[in-house]
Amino acid sequence: MDQITTYLPGILLAYSAFLLSIMSPGPNVLAIMGTSMSSGRRSGVALAMGVASGSFVWAVLTAAGLSALISSYAIVLMAIKIVGGLFLLWLAYKSFKSAVSEHDIEAKQLEGGALSCMGFLLRGFTIQMTNPKAALAWVAIISLGLSSTAPIWVAIAIVLGTTIFSVVIHLLYALAFSTPPMVRLYAKSRRWVQSALGVFFTFAGLKLLTSRA
Repeated sequence: MDQITTYLPGILLAYSAFLLSIMSPGPNVLAIMGTSMSSGRRSGVALAMGVASGSFVWAVLTAAGLSALISSYAIVLMAIKIVGGLFLLWLAYKSFKSAVSEHDIEAKQLEGGALSCMGFLLRGFTIQMTNPKAALAWVAIISLGLSSTAPIWVAIAIVLGTTIFSVVIHLLYALAFSTPPMVRLYAKSRRWVQSALGVFFTFAGLKLLTSRA
């Protein structure tokens, strides 16, 4: 019970960082929106499951890699936290910049013509795995919940929790954004969403940079 109390705040912070990061539409989310609008919910759901699968792979690779490094070289955690903290501050800057921008989100249809459900699933997986920002994002998310003394179950809890959130939220994107009115509604609330993301990413980035454990 004491262990859970010790590591739960970090796990919840990692969950929060992940949840808020997918509220800010990147290439994967925009692809899900565009596919749902142009090709229907079924295709959007398949693409969403592909994106969620890629997210799971990134989470496992990052958690396993960081856990191995930290267990062997505790000093590596300091460098990881610096990199993760700076990346989160960069996300905060991007969020604030988007909040003051006049440009709304634009959901685009994927190129390549009609695909089967398996084709959309593989496309979603590819989009997520080839996203260069994904690696840094997962380093930041995982390092928020890990410390030099964290047992393996902490990394497992972060991976499992973020995977569940990823599947549910990406599916909700596919279902909700299969109609243009939802995209317009999201666009109207974009500035408030991006401002809130900027505040959180600033807090999380500074927490990582000032963390000693």
